[in-house]
Amino acid sequence: MTMRPIRVAILTCSDSRSAGSLADTAGPALAAEAERLGLQVVAYRIVPDDRGVIAEAIAEMADSDHADVVLTTGGTGLSARDLTPEATLDICDRQVPGIAETIRRQSMEITRRAMLSRGVAALRGSTLVINLPGSQKGAVESFGFIADQLEHALEMIAGEGH
Repeated sequence: MTMRPIRVAILTCSDSRSAGSLADTAGPALAAEAERLGLQVVAYRIVPDDRGVIAEAIAEMADSDHADVVLTTGGTGLSARDLTPEATLDICDRQVPGIAETIRRQSMEITRRAMLSRGVAALRGSTLVINLPGSQKGAVESFGFIADQLEHALEMIAGEGH
C-alpha cells in the first residue's frame, strides 16, 4: 500500500530561541531532512521551555494541523527548564518506548552524553510525537535513526496490521 505523504510538524522548545536571542538551527534542519525524505512539513513553531505551552503546541499540531508525526527538538536534558518529555506525556495517550530507546542506543555510539537524554515517544490519538535533542546535529542524527520506520508505524496506528 502506498500512503499519502506523511505529514510532519516540527516544534522547537527553547527559551533562547523563542526569545530570538539565538537562531533556531535544529528545527529548520529537521524540516529540510524531512522534505528530503519525501515527507510533508505542515507546521513549524518555536516555543519557550514552558510545560503548558509545549503541551498546547503539540496538541495543536496533532489536532488542528493534523500532523501524522510531531517532532520536538530541545528540552530533553537535565536542567530545571527541560520539560519537553513531561509536556509530551501530559497530552499523549500511550508511550512508544522503543523509539526513544533506539535513539538513545544509537546516539551512544556517537556520544556518551546521549545517556542523559530524557526524550520520549508517545501517541496522541493517531499522531506520533517524538522528542529529539536540541542541537542541530543531535536532532538530525536522531531523526535519521528512526525515520525509516515512520511509514510502518503509521500503518499500524491506522489499524493496517503488522
